[in-house]
Amino acid sequence: MQTDGHSHDPADAPHDHAHDHERGRGHAHGIVDPEVTSSAKGIWAVKWSFIGLVLTASVQLVVVALSGSIGLLADTIHNLGDAATAIPLAVAFIFSRRRPSRRFTFGYGRVEDLAGIAVVLTILASALVAGNETVQRFLHPQAITHLAAVMAASIVGFIGNEGVALFRIRVGREIASAALIADGRHARIDGWTSLAVLVGAAGVWLGYPMADPIVGALITAAIFGIVWQSVKAVFLRVLDGVEPANIDEIRHAAQHVAAVQEVTDVRARWLGHRLHAEVNIAVPSELTIREAHEIAAEVRHRLLHHLRFLSLVVIHVDPAERSGERFHAIEQHSHDDLPLHSHAA
Repeated sequence: MQTDGHSHDPADAPHDHAHDHERGRGHAHGIVDPEVTSSAKGIWAVKWSFIGLVLTASVQLVVVALSGSIGLLADTIHNLGDAATAIPLAVAFIFSRRRPSRRFTFGYGRVEDLAGIAVVLTILASALVAGNETVQRFLHPQAITHLAAVMAASIVGFIGNEGVALFRIRVGREIASAALIADGRHARIDGWTSLAVLVGAAGVWLGYPMADPIVGALITAAIFGIVWQSVKAVFLRVLDGVEPANIDEIRHAAQHVAAVQEVTDVRARWLGHRLHAEVNIAVPSELTIREAHEIAAEVRHRLLHHLRFLSLVVIHVDPAERSGERFHAIEQHSHDDLPLHSHAA
């Protein structure tokens, strides 16, 4: 027996625990689809962070033209690249608002994971461009001017990036978007690399002209570090990885429902910023189908409350003496002139 659920957000409906699971009255779930509301919030975050980074990079670009600072140029390229990542993220959030179709029955959440890959590639491209400019400056040294303006631009870069980082990470955690969180962490490192430009300008002012390209090299190395961290975060989702703490929370919540004797199997995956789960529970075998279904519905209800990013829940009910996927395997057999074969659970 299986029971499934759709989108849920406790904030979307008033609580009335005298609900009727069979008729769906009372404590309603999914009156406002959280996929729509969270995606709208993601688009909102992407839009304003894009504006913030474009303004920051524009100020820096003017100073680069005046001063010739390679350190500031590397930081500006990085900020422009970071702003460009808003494009695939916005596309992903727009797609995720579309309803499932007969072809895409689980919706379009996976587009957000593809956007995460695009973000990583964009960051990598900015690292390569900044690295090339830095190497050229080592090979062909050039004096920089307007040091005070360079220092001021580095501070502007720090403030702009830190503001965007706080904004993206906060919204990313609110809607459980790995791509948006990765982009926010990227912006945070950008802020500190902007301060490195200040150090380089100070070094030039003290009589060490190579301090500027050295800072450019350090910024490039920091960008490559961000690429690696982002790759791990994004590809965890792409490969259907899920945080073990979420699995533990699902198991814990299901075990605390009356009449659930055991939680044998838990599987979960992210589709964009929504979590889908499948859970096997064991109940007394003497229960009627209706009673077992009511228990499964209560497990689903409990899970939707404990994991607010849970969107789809499938509960498989097993009799206590044959609980778990290991009992669902079909042993070796032959039929319809087919060779001997089996079906693993």
